[in-house]
Amino acid sequence: MQIDLDIIEVLVMSIFVLYVGFRITSAVRFLAKNNIPPAVTGGLLFSLLLALANEFFGLKVTFDLNLRDELLLVFFSTVGLSSKVRTLIAGGKALIILIVVTGIFLILQSGTGVLIALSDGLDPRLGLMGGSLSFAGGHGTVIAWGKVFEGNGVEGAGSLGIVFATAGLVAGGLVGGPVARWLIVRHKLQSGPSVEQLNALGYDVDTQGAGHLNTILTVIFVIGICILLGDILNDILTAIGVTLPGFLTAMAFAIIIANLVDLPGFKVTLNPVTIERIGEVSLNIFLSMSLMSLDLLVLAKAAGFVLLVLAAQVLLMIIVAVFVIFRAMGRDFDAAVITAGFCGLGLGATPVAMANMDSVTRSFGPSPKAFLVVPLVGAFFLDILNNLGVQLFLMIT
Repeated sequence: MQIDLDIIEVLVMSIFVLYVGFRITSAVRFLAKNNIPPAVTGGLLFSLLLALANEFFGLKVTFDLNLRDELLLVFFSTVGLSSKVRTLIAGGKALIILIVVTGIFLILQSGTGVLIALSDGLDPRLGLMGGSLSFAGGHGTVIAWGKVFEGNGVEGAGSLGIVFATAGLVAGGLVGGPVARWLIVRHKLQSGPSVEQLNALGYDVDTQGAGHLNTILTVIFVIGICILLGDILNDILTAIGVTLPGFLTAMAFAIIIANLVDLPGFKVTLNPVTIERIGEVSLNIFLSMSLMSLDLLVLAKAAGFVLLVLAAQVLLMIIVAVFVIFRAMGRDFDAAVITAGFCGLGLGATPVAMANMDSVTRSFGPSPKAFLVVPLVGAFFLDILNNLGVQLFLMIT
């Protein structure tokens, strides 16, 4: 028996799953204490129930996830609208350092996968699928490379890569919060910048009017413009053979607009609190949809090799996060939040990174620097560094 959920049904279900996640996370001290995102809690529980229903009762549920992709565009537009040039300049050094560290980490991640594959007598290209291609690259990257490997005689590369990407999505949401909390508590870090510091960075923190209809409509209208312009630019680029992810162009236009309205004499005001709330809602619903629709049976079918690789990659991530990322980023509160984000970025995907940071900052305080630096690395640099690293390994092996 199969149940097909349409867009509205998926939306309603994802909000319900998110609500359940909030209730469970707040009720279970371990989850709340370690800042596990509610979308991860509720989404995994729901996908587990679906897997059991499929296994024992033959019930399969399919999801229309078109709205999910639009929510991702909304979220990254809010990230762009919160990014101002002076903030970018303030975080410039941290951005450069994080790019360098990311490149090194991707090499280590791919190397780990290759070594495990070779020790099991497998094709080293399967090891690459258990490395940065699937974990840091995510489903889109692994599907593209899976077709290349399978076309060159590596059977099952694409399917195995999807399994790893799915496992990484889960692991990234579970690791980041606990690691950040441990760092914050251990080093007695301050819970984020004050309102005065935020205003000095260009964030005019003012809760007055954030919920007014005119304020909300203005932000929604601008977000719509960002997505529309990004879509037009993508069509133009595609026509000349250049492919960019939709969220990247939407965020780029949002950054431009955010800095235009920041100019003296500009009449339009974009309330930062409204932007933050819309971004938070779109991110959490996106992640809830993603996790509740996971096919956990796919993970179970390749459990042995997958668990070995996953354990190795999670261990590598924790070591790099604690001893490299946190220290390289300055050993302060921002560094701890960036570390949480990097755990999601390196094991899962950029939205998981943002959810990790959102969960940590809701408990300990804001970190505008982290919310600018991490998505910039994830959007602009990670895929480039990842593909260069994979090409290097292919040349060696």
